[in-house]
Amino acid sequence: MIYKPWLFLFLLVIVPSFNCLAQGRAPRFEKRELVLQGAGNTVVIMAEIARTDEERSRGLMFRESLRDGEGMLFIFDRDQILSFWMKDTFIPLSIAFISSEGRILEIKDMEPGNLNAVRSSRSVRYALEVPQGWFDRVNLGVGDWVTIDL
Repeated sequence: MIYKPWLFLFLLVIVPSFNCLAQGRAPRFEKRELVLQGAGNTVVIMAEIARTDEERSRGLMFRESLRDGEGMLFIFDRDQILSFWMKDTFIPLSIAFISSEGRILEIKDMEPGNLNAVRSSRSVRYALEVPQGWFDRVNLGVGDWVTIDL
């Protein structure tokens, strides 16, 4: 038998990585508390942080659930029109598009598995995904503020 070091490396490193992706295991994201403030209303949410292209591409894909009070904050390097879709996302979400100053400019609902792009109508720096309807349940909306101290 001829020894092939590349085959050993492939079996040891690459195959388990593909298996993890196939089983839908989410990578570990940094978590931070975000404070959202509306008219007389302050709410704290535990948000996973997606900063890199890889993290933003993965987002909340393959998740089975997301509880109220949890979400994912997508951070971009500059203000821009943002676009999201729900490929391989199994839970209904609401997305808030947030300015670089932290003001919620718009909120849209997204349906599981929908491949149609959901775009911000204005340039924004951040997007916050939460369980669908969460903003209404906590009485927060367009014009309210998110404290983003990262």
